[in-house]
Amino acid sequence: MKKIGLLTSGGDAPGMNCAIRSVVRTALGYGFEVIGIKRGFKGLYENDVMEMNARSVSGIINLGGTILRTIRFPEFKEKDIQQQCYENLKKNSIDALVVIGGDGSSRGAFSFHSNFQVPVCVIPASIDNDVYGTDFTIGFDTAVNTAVEAIDRIRDTATSHERIFVVEVMGRHHGFLAIEVAIAAGAEIVVIPERPLTIEKIVEILEIDKIRGKISSLIVLAEGAGRAHELARRINEEIGGAEARYSVLGYIQRGGVPTYQTRVLATMFGNEAVKGLRDGLTCFMVGISGTELCRVHLKDVVSGTKTISEEKLKIIEAMGI
Repeated sequence: MKKIGLLTSGGDAPGMNCAIRSVVRTALGYGFEVIGIKRGFKGLYENDVMEMNARSVSGIINLGGTILRTIRFPEFKEKDIQQQCYENLKKNSIDALVVIGGDGSSRGAFSFHSNFQVPVCVIPASIDNDVYGTDFTIGFDTAVNTAVEAIDRIRDTATSHERIFVVEVMGRHHGFLAIEVAIAAGAEIVVIPERPLTIEKIVEILEIDKIRGKISSLIVLAEGAGRAHELARRINEEIGGAEARYSVLGYIQRGGVPTYQTRVLATMFGNEAVKGLRDGLTCFMVGISGTELCRVHLKDVVSGTKTISEEKLKIIEAMGI
């Protein structure tokens, strides 16, 4: 192996630049060349590439987003699109591909390897932390901290005005982000796609809270489990004088300066990705299990499903009294 292709794919996540920096500098240290591919798999299809060196990644460790840019490219699942991507890899003499992205990117990388036997490594980066095979993904810690900081400010208003606040966070299919945010922000209720709550149950909890003497309540809602404005409206209809308000955090959760934990994890993942390719692995994801780095076959990653922690849901319930 002499030359590595590197791209970022899917939704951006804080820490992607840290991973880019780590891959480039580790690869150069081993004597490999690195070709940056702009705008993910679409850039590979269009042959939008550039050579990268140590100076290409100077001063990016603290930057959110990705200097390689990213775009969703669902057409990549088509065989003729992948064929052109493969031809472009050969044209640039790229021997292996490192993909920084989430669950969809992992599926794309696995499909590409299965069809053309190109060595691939995925570095998991997603604010949703929903990639199977790793305890944490790049960007998750930063997104949690960003959401908690925003909710801390919202809670000041909720308490001052004795209101119920519904805060909508990201998470279309999974509630990993919502659960961590709910615990760290001290929310009374969390609503996630895996455990949807009826309006009747939510009202029951809020009325019990009022009997207990609570003057305000916080509900964290994952976007895949409902919409904040609709839930706030229903609460106001069901509870007289509730004054429920809502806030949608939206894309602020994706951006911003990566936390130290995100930076360290991304740097470790990037280094491990290059080492895995150097060791001859051809279809894997780097991850972390406990405190140890791990290498997981992409077939297991794309066929597995990460499950939520029932224990953490119980903790949220216990803290809500």
